[in-house]
Amino acid sequence: MDKIFTVEEARALMPVLLERAAAFVAMRGELAELAHELRSTGTSQAGGLAEAKAFEARLEEILGWFEERGIEVKGVAPLLVDFPSVLDGVRVRLCWLEGDRELAWYHREELGFAGRRPLLIP
Repeated sequence: MDKIFTVEEARALMPVLLERAAAFVAMRGELAELAHELRSTGTSQAGGLAEAKAFEARLEEILGWFEERGIEVKGVAPLLVDFPSVLDGVRVRLCWLEGDRELAWYHREELGFAGRRPLLIP
């Protein structure tokens, strides 16, 4: 059975989530620059194929941290994650998007991001 988070449980993970997300975003940017330089010129001061593979492995490792905890990764550019939850008897996803400083949104399970609403629980 999938992990179901309370709002409090999900919010308690936010400090570590923000650290992991910052590392992911930085690494994603490094990989994008390296890949662009390698495609454009064939070389990069940041390295070559081995370094690109190392960046990719590190990104997968960070994503694995989310998944190991039952947090669903919905997108990587921008980073978008959902915490399965139940509010007022309805299955929802507590929704965090890259750039958010706190967990302040949710959407009904069947509506996805388009149904995103403010989370009004203090």
